[in-house]
Amino acid sequence: MKKIGFLFVLAFLLFSCQEKRQMPIADFSNEVLGPNDLLIDVRTPGEYAEGHFDGAVNIDWMSEDFIDSWDTIPKGGKVYLYCKKGGRSAMAADVLDSLGYRVVDLTGGWDVITAEKQ
Repeated sequence: MKKIGFLFVLAFLLFSCQEKRQMPIADFSNEVLGPNDLLIDVRTPGEYAEGHFDGAVNIDWMSEDFIDSWDTIPKGGKVYLYCKKGGRSAMAADVLDSLGYRVVDLTGGWDVITAEKQ
């Protein structure tokens, strides 16, 4: 019984110490960005051209060279990702996390932002 309790406490500590990986896009503002953080829009260039956060860099998740685009991007800060509805940024977050980046997926997508403006 003590082993089960110990494992429960250990699991709780491990999961509670992990850095937050998601944030609702409606809660995001550029003020949360640190000096080494990046804001990445993973939508297509056409979607990006229709509107995006100030300071966001467009790296298209659908492009063949998405992973290669990260070869020159330092891993010092957090990478905030968003897309149109949340699916592409979630997939990109998983890939970038596996490459060693500290990722925050802005859930809900750009559609939430455009809906708020209407």
